[in-house]
Amino acid sequence: MKTTEASGGGRTSRFRNTASVIDRTRLYFEEAHRRGLMAVYGRSVPGRAISLTGGERRGNTITDYVRCSYLGLDNHPAIVAGAIGAIEQYGALHWSCARTRLNFALIGDLEETLSQLFRARVIAYSTVMVANMGALPIIASGHLTRGQRPVMVFDRLAHASLAFHKPVVAEETQVEAISHNDLDALEQICRKHPVVAYVCDGVYSMGGFAPIGGLLQLQEKYGLFLYIDDAHGISLFGDNGEGFARSLLPRDLGERTIVAASLGKGFGASGGMLMLGTARQETLFRRYSMPHAFSASPNVAAIGAALASADIHRTTELQTRQGRLAERIAFFDERIDTDQRNTPLPIRMIKVGDELASIDFAERLLDEGYYTSVTFFPTVAHGHAGIRICLTASHDLTDLERLCAKILSYGQQTLTAA
Repeated sequence: MKTTEASGGGRTSRFRNTASVIDRTRLYFEEAHRRGLMAVYGRSVPGRAISLTGGERRGNTITDYVRCSYLGLDNHPAIVAGAIGAIEQYGALHWSCARTRLNFALIGDLEETLSQLFRARVIAYSTVMVANMGALPIIASGHLTRGQRPVMVFDRLAHASLAFHKPVVAEETQVEAISHNDLDALEQICRKHPVVAYVCDGVYSMGGFAPIGGLLQLQEKYGLFLYIDDAHGISLFGDNGEGFARSLLPRDLGERTIVAASLGKGFGASGGMLMLGTARQETLFRRYSMPHAFSASPNVAAIGAALASADIHRTTELQTRQGRLAERIAFFDERIDTDQRNTPLPIRMIKVGDELASIDFAERLLDEGYYTSVTFFPTVAHGHAGIRICLTASHDLTDLERLCAKILSYGQQTLTAA
């Protein structure tokens, strides 16, 4: 969603423009659904294959380039067994009460394990979006910045699960947005205001990454508070899978950095987490974070799966899978030129430009057995539509080579220069 003023239904709003977005994108969503590119149902089979169970392509087996399980852990036998074993051990899936009241013992085990793994005070949540929902208003309140409410600055391309909370944050403090990775604009705001908090992704879902080194320089110079959502970077980097952001941050997070991350992407399980730097932060979040005070923990199956993944993160299998992913990224980059070429991240965007042409492109690939994500506004700007490809350690190189050949073949007809 945009943060500039936009009109929807005769009403002007600075932070939300839902009506306008629906009106402007309905055609594209309807067409993508009609062609079977969205709301796809299926069953996973070994590797990255999916057996489709509905629609006109029912019965087809496709190779999936949509899921964000970058290390291929989401169907790992040990993680599946961890989920099943946890349910059998506790005889329940879910306790319907707030975490301030009653918790499964297993969630305590998970948070202690993740805290040791990632050198932080970790609180687990049911999703990353829920973690963000609980964190951002507390930051905006000033209770993490010595009683001074910070100006909350959002990167223009911050994920929707961050940007969605701007109206609530704006009830607490001033909210601004800057162009993507614009450190000069961020420094100007830091010069004008005594306390500033910057909200960004570590790895961006449409490709690219945050300039962690430059952000740390601003933190050192101005005391900048950093809130980094590294949902797409976790597990891919670091000896223990600390992720893109955490592996570049100081060993001690301190009182001015919080990292959010997913347990359901590279980590291969389910849920989200916050990495906190101080005991005081942890106390505040456990008492006042909305999902902690008024909702439940991840369910028992998710907790058991995450504990099993944490065990894998302590073995050499993690480095093996990281190496396989790096090999596939390089393999793709040798054949296809994108704006993300030669970066160590697994997301690649194939630019098409026109929204309907992008839908055509994605449909042709799906008919050939390759499921990719067609992307258009509001996920990307108008006129910048295309397809997103998520590379994983589990993709077969022969299959990946065939996908690249198809992209190059279709590109002669539909693609603009990447």
